[in-house]
Amino acid sequence: MGVVNVTPDSFSDGGVNFDPGDAVASARRMLVEGAAIVDVGGESTRPGAESVSVDEELRRIVPVLEQLDGAPVSIDTSKAEVARRALALGAELVNDVTALRGEPALADVVGESGAYLCLMHMQGEPRTMQADPRYDDVVSEVAAFLEQRLHAAVAAGIAEERICLDPGIGFGKTVEHNFELVRRLDELTALGRPVVIGFSRKSSLGKLLGDPQATTGSVAASVGAAVAAYERGATILRVHDVREHVEALAAAQAALA
Repeated sequence: MGVVNVTPDSFSDGGVNFDPGDAVASARRMLVEGAAIVDVGGESTRPGAESVSVDEELRRIVPVLEQLDGAPVSIDTSKAEVARRALALGAELVNDVTALRGEPALADVVGESGAYLCLMHMQGEPRTMQADPRYDDVVSEVAAFLEQRLHAAVAAGIAEERICLDPGIGFGKTVEHNFELVRRLDELTALGRPVVIGFSRKSSLGKLLGDPQATTGSVAASVGAAVAAYERGATILRVHDVREHVEALAAAQAALA
């Protein structure tokens, strides 16, 4: 899953794809490089980010989706109206960082459209989530949350086979929490749904490598975390650098065959 942030303030690439033409070009390049789908988002969810209005989010993403007509696209949003418009423009999956808690009406939009859905765990909300994240056992708590949200989504009329789960690397977690989630990924895959891992360029990678003030991580560290997640059962890897990840996974698959 390639990442296309149509925002001025995303944590690692804010502004790079803010122009619709640049976003479309990036999406097409990612697909050529081997992405199975590109995830288009018009609202940053980086730590400290402020929300944007429905109108502003639509202003950002609609021109991009219109030009990507026919391409495999997911929409990264928690807003029902944004999802409705994106699905009408050809998006196949709704990637909701609030796991249907932000706008419960989003469940109806997804269910009625027959789209795929990604439910993500986040402790708190983007503006404050990294202030002081705490868990007694991060993996068991994230697993319990995702199982509960999975049941809620199915109860709302969304087919279980169309749902994937994301533990939310970097969303209300410390460096240790993030790596513990990957180490014990089998406890999340045991829920029976595909697991999405988005470790790409996250600050935990930079902090792991010795910079306590890091706001991003390197491509090399991103690839290492992705391969580890793949080996432990992750089905979907959400990444900024598609070619490097595709090549690394090809080598990993050959070694594990």
